[in-house]
Amino acid sequence: MIEKLTPEVSSMIAAGEVIERPASVVKELVENSIDAGATEISVEIQGGGVELIRVADNGAGIPFDEVELAFERFATSKLSVADDLESIATLGFRGEALPSIASVSQVTMVTRHADAESGARLEIFESQVRDKEREGASPGTIITVQQLFRNVPARRKFLRSPGSESTRVQTLVTRYALAYPEIRFHLTAGRSRFASLGTGDLLEAVAAVYSRDVAQAMLEISRLEDAEDETPSVTGVVGAPTVDRANRNYISLFVNRRWVQSRALNVAVEQAYHGFLKERRFPMAVLNISIPFEDVDVNAHPAKTEVRFRRQDQVFSAVQHAVRQTLTAHTPVPEMRRAQVTAGGFSDAQRRAVSTFWPVQPFSRGSAASVQTNGEGVHALSDAGLPFEESLSPKSALPVLRVLGQVQNTYIAAEGPDGMFLIDQHAAHERVVFEKIQADAAASAPEVQILMEPATLDLNPRQQELLQDNQASFAALGLLVEPFGGDLFLIRGVPSILAEADPANALVDVLDELSEGGDPETWQQRAAYSIACHSAIRAGKVMTHQEMVALTRQLEGCNQPHSCPHGRPTMIHLSATHLEREFGR
Repeated sequence: MIEKLTPEVSSMIAAGEVIERPASVVKELVENSIDAGATEISVEIQGGGVELIRVADNGAGIPFDEVELAFERFATSKLSVADDLESIATLGFRGEALPSIASVSQVTMVTRHADAESGARLEIFESQVRDKEREGASPGTIITVQQLFRNVPARRKFLRSPGSESTRVQTLVTRYALAYPEIRFHLTAGRSRFASLGTGDLLEAVAAVYSRDVAQAMLEISRLEDAEDETPSVTGVVGAPTVDRANRNYISLFVNRRWVQSRALNVAVEQAYHGFLKERRFPMAVLNISIPFEDVDVNAHPAKTEVRFRRQDQVFSAVQHAVRQTLTAHTPVPEMRRAQVTAGGFSDAQRRAVSTFWPVQPFSRGSAASVQTNGEGVHALSDAGLPFEESLSPKSALPVLRVLGQVQNTYIAAEGPDGMFLIDQHAAHERVVFEKIQADAAASAPEVQILMEPATLDLNPRQQELLQDNQASFAALGLLVEPFGGDLFLIRGVPSILAEADPANALVDVLDELSEGGDPETWQQRAAYSIACHSAIRAGKVMTHQEMVALTRQLEGCNQPHSCPHGRPTMIHLSATHLEREFGR
């Protein structure tokens, strides 16, 4: 029998489309504050947002006789007729946010309209009005949400830890701080704090979200020389290639200052960096695409993070062209840095922590040879012998190669029993370093160098959570990190193989790798990949014959000499038969 759903059930179903998690609540409330013309927005959360969310602003406020109407479904001040949907200029417009929030929580609103002498206080519990009265208040609105999803336990069950939910909220608030640098944002999430100055300077906002060093390395988007009035206008900043990252999370895209998720626009940004970044590295960017409102459909999804363009190819081209032109015009020459280190080791407590990391059989094959770093930053074999005591099977072992020389300062040319081998020096060194990290972790004996001057870095709440939860894993990798107050951390020791690299960038990359999730064994390997990539010699480095021979001998002793940790081949083989055929012999 077909029956009409009760208003309570239909409201909860509709709320599930709009309010997925605490960050969804914050998004809707912050967008309402921005639409209300606020110049200062404060966000406070407790328990990851499940226990409490409070958003306060100094915007226009709501008149006393309209506060209840604001919680009616499809009640909005931003649209009136169907034609308005063709040109949406506000962040909110559906009239679903407040009623959806109220149907799955307890909500208290205190608001005062700018022209009113007093404010209003309204309490709603699971869509039912409990109390409404006049109250003294400053102009603006304060909305407090408590006991989120109390009546929807299934939704609560699928939320992540309070720390993870807090990170999602911070990510959202920082995105809007980047989109609206003229608004002062404050966020309090437990011990974590975030604040933007609201000066209107985008680089100041970037410094607040990331760091001052990152802001100084950002390049302002230049106006296209051949741009036409009807071309979408792209503004913002992009990172110089020297501030690349390990994932795409640092690309923030806005359409008419609305944060959007668009795979096509991400591809446009990444393609613009082609040739500037090495493989598996991603740029930093904060881009706003200004486009006529009628040329973009923001009503594609209740969450309003997906949009459709009338001329997507034109938008794609505008983004790609703007980023590419900025890079070619302003990319600075990278500055060489050399870490100052001295020999050091672990404390007893750190050694105990190391013993719990990677105690699995695949990493305990034999003992690795000692690898030393010469003055050129190339790891050479010591007299301790081959990297692994256990003999390699004939199928996996490489033949003994005779090094001939270097090609284009990138490839090592070597002769083998059956022809010629070209070895990619970066990929080969990555494989060697990666297997050394594995062997050291299995033996609970990473080679650590203590920094003479500790490196400092800012970490966001998610990175701090990962660092604190996996302290033993980082110690096993040879990364010795300790809190320094607030969001600052000190790096006191690094793996010896990272002596020539920037330890702060290496640690951020490792944390970014871990933030991708996966089982512990998977992300531990990804962390090792990241360290190996940072410490491996680069393409374009001139190598001496002795260094090329040492690297080739190391590669011959690897368990998997034919590919780097990321899967790229370390070498190609030109057989004697192929050479004879090519020369017509």
